[in-house]
Amino acid sequence: MYDAEALAETAPTTFEFASPGQRVALIERLEQAKKAFVTRRADLTQAWGLSRQHTPRSGDLILATVTELGHHTRIESPNGRRAQLYVGDEIVVAYGERYAPDQFEAVVPKEFGPCHLVAGGGIAAKMLARHAQTRKPTEISPSGVLVGADGSPLNLLQFALSRPARRPAARNVVAIVGTSMNAGKTTLAANLIRGLSLSGVRVGACKVTGTGSGGDLWSMVDAGAAHAVDFTDVGYSTTAGLDVAAVDRAANTLVSHLEDMGADIVVVEIADGLLQRETAALLDPASSFSSRIDALLLAAADSMGAHAGVEWLRARNLPLRAVSGLLTASPLATSEARTSACVDVIPTKAFADPDYAAKLCLRANPSRGPLGLIS
Repeated sequence: MYDAEALAETAPTTFEFASPGQRVALIERLEQAKKAFVTRRADLTQAWGLSRQHTPRSGDLILATVTELGHHTRIESPNGRRAQLYVGDEIVVAYGERYAPDQFEAVVPKEFGPCHLVAGGGIAAKMLARHAQTRKPTEISPSGVLVGADGSPLNLLQFALSRPARRPAARNVVAIVGTSMNAGKTTLAANLIRGLSLSGVRVGACKVTGTGSGGDLWSMVDAGAAHAVDFTDVGYSTTAGLDVAAVDRAANTLVSHLEDMGADIVVVEIADGLLQRETAALLDPASSFSSRIDALLLAAADSMGAHAGVEWLRARNLPLRAVSGLLTASPLATSEARTSACVDVIPTKAFADPDYAAKLCLRANPSRGPLGLIS
């Protein structure tokens, strides 16, 4: 809760939009609004007013009204609860792009005005295209961009975790990638985290790219991760469309943060498929993040995807250990992938076994500290 008397103190002269009384009314309005997951680190009491003059930027926080319900009829709150939306509801969300072949392609609007809610985690954008089986997006009308005492937009980057000093490479990083959306990456990550944690390993987990949503984080925590973070913790509502250097820095910051928290091993989920722009950039041998990956698991939806994905990863000399994911639900697809890709194809549930997870990922290695990855 906020301190109304403190908020009513004399407003800074650098911003003339809101009087002290207007600011109190705004904070009360924000308290009543339904706040999205991506705003979970934002201190909304830093808002001094609403502006309709700023050109939208990814991560800028906005107060908007739901004008017509579409695909997203609920909004995910910071604590994970999915709140039902109604026409007329005020919501606090952030601008961002969306890259979801199974749902929407959307971009940050070029100018302030009506737009769309393109993700339940709280992404405001302009839809460009949608999957044939996806309903039209929920329509919203922004009341204004939240601005601080100096009149500048409040952006998620202002509330980001600071980057800890990078430690020597004495920890282990296992990255999970996929051939596409819905290939089984999150389920694979959860099972691996479960197996490792049951084996006595302190697991740190993170999702370094994607669209802001708590589902994957809760899955990691439920599986036994000692700490779980994602790109919203370092100031991004979504990583789609970001400068690839920023994506690389964000991924490194998240891993370093987990190492700093004492994780023995870090399980990293990279969203979407290998051909997605930010995923491909992180896995480029020239990126600083790819050099921190000690082992890599590929989640595939089908055998052909597994074959192509294995070839793609091997061409970049990445440390692929095994293929798993949705295809392992089918014995025939598993057999096809194993024969074609010449790599271990392992059922997702097998990773939840502590002996198997430890055998796959860990061994004693004095040069890497108490834990090391199987070479």
